[in-house]
Amino acid sequence: MYVFGPVPSRRLGTSLGIDLVKHKTCSLDCIYCECGETTDLTVKRRSFFPVEDVLNEIDHTLSQRPYLDYITFSGSGEPTLSKDIGRVIDYLNSHYPEYKTALLTNSTLLTDESLRDEILPLDLIIPSINAVTEDIFQKMNKPHRDVGTSTIIKGLLEFRKSYKGMFWIELFIVPNINDNNDEIEKIKEICLQLSPDKIQLNTLDRPAPHNNSIKAASWESLSKIKEILAPLPVEITTSVIPGNEKDGREDNQALVLKKIKQILSRRPSTVDDLSESLGLRIVEINKYLRLLENEKILLFKDGARGRFYYVESNVIEEL
Repeated sequence: MYVFGPVPSRRLGTSLGIDLVKHKTCSLDCIYCECGETTDLTVKRRSFFPVEDVLNEIDHTLSQRPYLDYITFSGSGEPTLSKDIGRVIDYLNSHYPEYKTALLTNSTLLTDESLRDEILPLDLIIPSINAVTEDIFQKMNKPHRDVGTSTIIKGLLEFRKSYKGMFWIELFIVPNINDNNDEIEKIKEICLQLSPDKIQLNTLDRPAPHNNSIKAASWESLSKIKEILAPLPVEITTSVIPGNEKDGREDNQALVLKKIKQILSRRPSTVDDLSESLGLRIVEINKYLRLLENEKILLFKDGARGRFYYVESNVIEEL
């Protein structure tokens, strides 16, 4: 499954995701990653899947011309590691020009001139910058040995010279690591050089599965950072609730669990069924199924299409 969603994205509206790399193949192993620990830490670009299979799945998904704000290259790894991303971008532009295309990237490969050329046709690119000081970057992102802040900044500045589309920057905040005033000022200096159309100020939304000590930044903290970044255009995109000490992660998790219970109390579903219905990655669905197992309410039976999960209908009375 290379295409997932459409999903409601607080940053991109209704977004259809395209994932061109194998799960957790990335140039970073960020301590806050909601998809889990990186299992293939690499900067080598390669083809991960037969590109014709990807294009066929795109055709199948877009055949009904669904409403979308963006088709987004994202997923559970770094999209630009795929050598096929340029071909898929060109295919979307030639066959489905009515849709806008976007890329979420950790910015680590933008020193590659051929990659920069491949992604120029995109309508929107959202690179991430979360540190300028090298030791902070290393602590947050645990990068491949060939990646550092100087190479990332160099690649971004080179790319910005030629890119004419919408250019947003994601600034992800981890409390007590990159939220000090000095680091934010350094990030601001780089952002001023890049002249983004927008900075999206973000923090943890769902628990980091391999680092439970990571917490979300408070709304107050994010608001102060926004003030420091002025006059740059900044929006706070996290689900943190102003004036509420709880960061919203528990609420989001509870909402997804409620939706899964509602589905499974009405009809048995496979992991793929749940993924398609909820617009969530299979790895996320499995995480929530494990939570239901811990509640001792998850049942299953095997069928022709695989394992079907369900809960007893009386569970719906609790929702």
